[in-house]
Parts: sequence; structure tokens; C-alpha cells
Amino acid sequence: MRKVINSEKAPAAVGPFSQAIETNDLVFISGQLPIDKIDGQMKVGIEQQTIMCFKNLEFICEEAGVKLTNAVKVTVLLHDIADFTQVNEIYATYFEKPFPARVAYQVANLPLGALIEIDAIIAKESEC
Repeated sequence: MRKVINSEKAPAAVGPFSQAIETNDLVFISGQLPIDKIDGQMKVGIEQQTIMCFKNLEFICEEAGVKLTNAVKVTVLLHDIADFTQVNEIYATYFEKPFPARVAYQVANLPLGALIEIDAIIAKESEC
């Protein structure tokens, strides 16, 4: 069984996909851009963009009744891999041991000119 998750606090999907899908004991959250739903604007700079991506992930987790700290897998897409260290420092404030599995890639471009996009797979209950 699949359930669509949609948070009014996070920006709407910018394409034909759901913010998140819940199936069995997992919530699959689509890539979140650093857009602030309140003003519809993208945050400026890698630090503020990273924080906004995490806020949007947390809004969707809240709607799904799960916690971001129960992430089992996270993907970070960066426009510039040189931002990796700064993003990693912010990333570390959102998780605790045992940390989720993760990959980080530099990509040629991101939607709407974003510097970062983050997606996550969340376990409904902490299994670690």
C-alpha cells in the first residue's frame, strides 16, 4: 500500500511527482529544494540553502508522523562539491549516531538554479 504525503508547510513539487510516498515501514521523500514556502523565494548562499532544505524535509517528516533523525538514507546533490565541508557541518547538526547512509554528488545543474537539493528515506520506527 502506498500513501501520498503532502505538507502544506513545504513547497509544492516542481514537477509530476509527490513530496513523499509512504510504503510499508518507509517514507521516501523527494529531493527538497531550498525554497521557503512562506515567501516562495529560494534562500541565498549554501548555508541558508542547506538549512532550508532540511527544514522542508522536517516539514514533510512531521506530516508523515516520522522524525528526520530516523533517516536510513540521504542523498545530497551539490552544484559545487567545494561546498561539501560547509554542508557536512550543517548536516551533522540534524543527525546523531547511528548516522544514516549517505551519498553526496556534484551535479551540473539543479532545478531553479539551486545550489543544493536533499532527499531522504525515513524509517517509520528507529530500527538501529
